Amino acid sequence: MEVHFRQKTENCEQAVELAGRHKSPAIKWSRYACMMGLLGSAMLAGATPNSGVGGGRASLSLMPIPASITRQAGVFPVSSSLTVQFATTHDAVLQEATQRALKRLEAETGLELSRKMDGVSGTFLIDVTHSAEAVQSLDEDESYTLQVNPIGIRLQAPTDLGALHGLQTLLQLVQVTPSGPSIPAVTIHDQPRFRWRGLMIDCGRHFEPLPVILRTLDGMEAVKMNVLHWHLTEDQGFRVESMRFPKLQEMGSDGQYYTQAQIREVVAYAHARGIRVVPEFDMPGHTTSWFVGYSDLASGPGPYAVQRRFGVHDPAIDPTRESTYKFLDRFIGEMADLFPDAYMHIGGDESNGKQWLANPRIRVFMHDHGIQNAAGLQVYFNQRLLKILTKYHKHMVGWDEILTPGLPKDIVVQSWRGVASLAQGAKEGYQGILSAPYYLDGMHSAETHYLADPIPDNTDLTQEQQALILGGEVCMWGEQIAPWTIDSRIWPRAAAIAERFWSPSTVRDVPDMYRRLDKMTLRLDALGLQQISGPQRLRRELAGTEAPWRLNLLLNAVEPVSFGERYTLQHTDQLTPLYGLVDAATPDPPLRHEFAEAVQRVLAQGGDSTEDRERLLHWLEEWRASDPELGLWMQQIPQLAPYSVEAHNLATLGVIGTESLSYLQGPLQAPPEWAQRALAQLQMIEQHKSLVRFVMIDSIRRMVLAAAEKGGQKK
Repeated sequence: MEVHFRQKTENCEQAVELAGRHKSPAIKWSRYACMMGLLGSAMLAGATPNSGVGGGRASLSLMPIPASITRQAGVFPVSSSLTVQFATTHDAVLQEATQRALKRLEAETGLELSRKMDGVSGTFLIDVTHSAEAVQSLDEDESYTLQVNPIGIRLQAPTDLGALHGLQTLLQLVQVTPSGPSIPAVTIHDQPRFRWRGLMIDCGRHFEPLPVILRTLDGMEAVKMNVLHWHLTEDQGFRVESMRFPKLQEMGSDGQYYTQAQIREVVAYAHARGIRVVPEFDMPGHTTSWFVGYSDLASGPGPYAVQRRFGVHDPAIDPTRESTYKFLDRFIGEMADLFPDAYMHIGGDESNGKQWLANPRIRVFMHDHGIQNAAGLQVYFNQRLLKILTKYHKHMVGWDEILTPGLPKDIVVQSWRGVASLAQGAKEGYQGILSAPYYLDGMHSAETHYLADPIPDNTDLTQEQQALILGGEVCMWGEQIAPWTIDSRIWPRAAAIAERFWSPSTVRDVPDMYRRLDKMTLRLDALGLQQISGPQRLRRELAGTEAPWRLNLLLNAVEPVSFGERYTLQHTDQLTPLYGLVDAATPDPPLRHEFAEAVQRVLAQGGDSTEDRERLLHWLEEWRASDPELGLWMQQIPQLAPYSVEAHNLATLGVIGTESLSYLQGPLQAPPEWAQRALAQLQMIEQHKSLVRFVMIDSIRRMVLAAAEKGGQKK
């Protein structure tokens, strides 16, 4: 950890030292603020010791971790003489992917590499048996073998997909050292654990412009995710252009939708990166935006307008009219041409049936067809819809609610209700994908997501039933995100979940995951993702300065509250401005895990861990010294003024933590009244209603309890 900490903070410590010489508080920001603004691509490939991952993985920073790694002696030196040779004929997908890899390699090493790939010899041999399929399949072989020795590199794969994954692994192996860039000698045999490794982006509630989608696909490629689940319709917006029914987007999108040309661009861009695009057109509920232009589809009389409020709404497609199915047949036929993937998501969730039951004509239909309730009517709708999907050679995907008797076994159930629901579907013979533990708007830590598994260790599923679990999907719901915040909400946590979907189930070393996630964060930044630059830009705007060191001091110690908490406190809707302090905060900031680890080691060593104690004191003293200057400064900025109490709470946490350390190491024992007062203060801070929450309260509480216990034992 000493080497890791020193490497990651070297540039920041230089900045702090410079600030000390010049007595400039505008430069003296916290280490994480420096990391977010100063570190460059030169740090991307540096290797550090890990915390004990075996099997040849030590000192590598790969994410996801491959199935099998064997380390060997020596390195392959990367130089301008590196050349690529294809063992067999190759197609445009592989050619383009190799060119992208060479471009990234140039950016990381500063070398100028040859782009000629038609020679009879090369130091990098790519051997692929089968070219890319015109339409990527769920069942394609994604395995690869990568061999690196001091004289060359060999990448073998049965398909282009495997080769694309192998190229990403190779880029992560590159190490930039004072003696020059190199790649350690290794033999890697790799394949994914799950076939479906997805990311769902909800563009219905808040529209995300095309560049957001494209850079997200770049990030997905880097961590070997292979499904973009594109949620395109909602009560708040219809986001795809229809030529057959143009009033869908003209009247239901506020002018914010993807043209068919843009859709084709995304599909092609994704295909070139080994990613399938599965669209979601939510029905029969969550369809208010459809009815603005086509009210005849609805079960109620209207009139209809695009919804601004989030939640479950009554409007639903009328499942009793034949005209409904004629409309859907033409619409799905048009979308099937745009989205060539074999799967189409129909949503199917949260249709409350109120509008159906309030319609006398629909109630008569239900009686005549022996349909007992709204759930039964939705089954009828799904069965009719399935016939249309089958006509256009699409497999149905839907949320848990579609799992009803009577549907064929080739549908795919996406579980938002949890592992138990997913397992029940598998027991009934249905394929499934898990999303419940991977809702990013819950603002859980990467650790929490990482340890959740589509097939838990205690599963009671048979091997045949486990085979029906296709994998999982990360879900980025759109109620509280914008183009300038979405990257920080998805990344880097999604990279940790991607490893859960790819790597062996035994890969569960949380400290090592965070070590490698630090590296991946910077790799993603180099690809153009904005999980670092987006929050920093917003912080500069809020603070009105190019160096928002005061704001960074607070925001590096907090994270946003969950979607539900923010919705309750702020009453967010589609028109809520997303430019506040909570939007500039990032989920699971590095301080949370690093502070907790340092506390754990200090407590394990009885307060005698000098390096960790100094690290903790650096943070604690900085927070302690911030009061009252930070709070007074925030009160002068209208958007920050409501959070000035958090500035005071930050200083209080610094005081409690500093006192805890002094009692842990010093000769004085902690008085009982001190511990009681400190714990009460922590509880008050924790219960304070705010849109952000401090990430180190649990760790500081552990310090207080340890100090109190030591005092009780000491005479």
